[in-house]
Amino acid sequence: MTKPIDAAALAAALIRCPSVTPRDEGALDVLQQHLEGLGFSCTRLPFSAEGTADVDNLYARLGEGSPHFCFAGHTDVVPPGALEDWSTDPFKAEVRDGELIGRGAADMKGAIAAFVAAVSRYTGKTGAPKGSISLLITGDEEGPAVNGTKKMLAWLKDQGEVLDHCLVGEPTSRETLGDTIKIGRRASLTAWFEVTGTEGHVAYPERASNPVPALLEILRRLEAHAFDDATDVFQPSNLEITDIEVGNPAVNVIPAKAVSRINIRFNDRQSADRLRAWLEETAKDVAGEWGRQVSVRFAGQGDAFYFEPGTFAGLVADSIEAVTGQRPEFSTSGGTSDARFIKDICPVAEFGLVGRTMHKIDERVPLTDLEALTQIYLAVLTRYFAGK
Repeated sequence: MTKPIDAAALAAALIRCPSVTPRDEGALDVLQQHLEGLGFSCTRLPFSAEGTADVDNLYARLGEGSPHFCFAGHTDVVPPGALEDWSTDPFKAEVRDGELIGRGAADMKGAIAAFVAAVSRYTGKTGAPKGSISLLITGDEEGPAVNGTKKMLAWLKDQGEVLDHCLVGEPTSRETLGDTIKIGRRASLTAWFEVTGTEGHVAYPERASNPVPALLEILRRLEAHAFDDATDVFQPSNLEITDIEVGNPAVNVIPAKAVSRINIRFNDRQSADRLRAWLEETAKDVAGEWGRQVSVRFAGQGDAFYFEPGTFAGLVADSIEAVTGQRPEFSTSGGTSDARFIKDICPVAEFGLVGRTMHKIDERVPLTDLEALTQIYLAVLTRYFAGK
C-alpha cells in the first residue's frame, strides 16, 4: 500500500521551485512525480502565443467515466518583492512557529499539496474512484492567463474529455479556514492609454503639444464615472488608476508621450464589450478636444459569473462543516481567477486556504490549516463519489 502523501512536505517541495510567472522551475515535475505515483496519467500541455512567454501546464487524470471531479489550480506565483524584507528566503520553505513560510504557501501551492494528499488518503482507503479525478494545473494564472487554463480547456474538448464538476483551490477563506466559498466572481478589464503629442522646450510651449494634461483629463473623466450599486450577489463595479508613466528625466522638456493603466472590476450589470467601447470613446473624445493622438489597448476576458449555491457547492459546504464545525458563507467577493474560464464547461466552486498573506512579504500558512484542508478535500471526494 502506498504511503499517504504529506501535504506540508509536498507544499514545501513546490515552494522550493521559484515558479514566478511564466517560469516553471521544476514545480510541475514535482507534482507530476507524486501524481504518477498515485496512478494518474499525466499530460504536459505547453502553450505559446505571439507576444507572450511560453507556459507549461499539466493535466492529470485517474480513473475513467463519470462522475468526473476536477481540481483546478496554478503552480505559478507572483514575484517575491524586496528579498531583504522577507524574514527568510521566500523559496526556502522554512517552517517556523508551526507555519510554512514561502511564496505560494497560501496562493496556492498549499492547496494543491492538500488536494494531492487528500487523493492519496482517498485511494489508499477506497481504491480507484467510481468515476474520475483529475487535476488541471496551469503556470499562467498570475500572469496574462493567455497560455494556461483557457487553452487547456480547449484541448480537453478536442480530446473528448468532459468535466462534471470543478473545485478551484484559490485561497478563498478570509479569517479562518472554511469561512468562505466562492461561487462567482466579478470580472476584470485592464486598459492602457497612450497619449502622444509633440516634444519641445518648456520655455516654448507654443512649439510643442504636451500629452500629459490630455491624459490626466481622460483619467479624471474615467475616475468620476458612476458605474452601479451592489447587487444581491455582487459588490459594486469599480475603476482604479494603477499606473501613470511619462519617463521624462529632463526638467525642461515637454514629453512626447504619456501612458497610463487602469483596471475595472465589474459585476453582472456591466459587460466587457460595453466597457471597452466606453473607454475607447472617452479617450478619443478627450484626445480630440486637446488635439492629441491616443491609442488604447485592453487585456481581460469574460464577464462576471455566478452559480446559485446548489448541490455541488452544498457538498463542499457540508464537507467544510464536518471538519471545522462552521458553515461557510457563499461569496463572490475578491479578485478574479481561472474559474471564469471553467464556468463555461461545468459547475465550479472555489475553496482553499486563508488568503490574508497571499502576495505579501512572508506569505505563510499554518501547518494545522494544511492538515485541515486535506481533511476537507478528502471529505469532498468521499461525499462526491458516494453520491451524497
